[in-house]
Amino acid sequence: MKHTALITTLIILTLTACDKKPPEKPFVPDPVIPSSGTLPPGHPPINNNVQTTTLPKAPNVEQTQKATVVSTIDIPQFTYIEIKQDNQTKWLAAATLTAKKGDVIMFDRGETVENFNSKALNRTFASITFVNRVSIVMGK
Repeated sequence: MKHTALITTLIILTLTACDKKPPEKPFVPDPVIPSSGTLPPGHPPINNNVQTTTLPKAPNVEQTQKATVVSTIDIPQFTYIEIKQDNQTKWLAAATLTAKKGDVIMFDRGETVENFNSKALNRTFASITFVNRVSIVMGK
């Protein structure tokens, strides 16, 4: 009787182990295309077989802001720039730049982030604006 119970248990375990279904492909919804049937200008082409998209290079934005450099902090690939603009001191982050105190710079409006924690500097900025382009207009 013990052998019959053991064999029955082994058969049941074997059958339940074989009953597993192969993993299903993940659900990927079809892209939503506007009712006009065309994509907006600048939108990358849609290819259902491609799982990744490469973002285009940052757009050539207009540099409408002007300020004076108070100080800079360089880290690999970035420069943090403390500026004085309209009697206020602010921080910018941009691609590496050789600006120095007293330089007048032009930059785009960028994107402001509140309470930004820089792991590279081990510092939190109350507010910092990430800009695409900075140009030195007048060096000191």
